[in-house]
Amino acid sequence: MQVSQEEGESFEALLRRFSQKVKRAGVLSEFKRKRFFVSKGVERREKMKKSQQRQRRKSQRD
Repeated sequence: MQVSQEEGESFEALLRRFSQKVKRAGVLSEFKRKRFFVSKGVERREKMKKSQQRQRRKSQRD
C-alpha cells in the first residue's frame, strides 16, 4: 500500500486515508485469517456454522 501526501494535507489526514485504503483492501483481515493454519474441514465447518447463525438471525427478524 502506498499513499502520497497531497499539497496542504496534514499528516493525520494522510494517515487516515492510508488506514481506510488498507481496510478496504482487506490486508489486515487477510493477515489475521492466514496467521494460523486451518484445515479445509475445519474451515468448511466454521463457514457452515456462520451461515446457520446468519439464517437464524434473519428468520428472527421476519
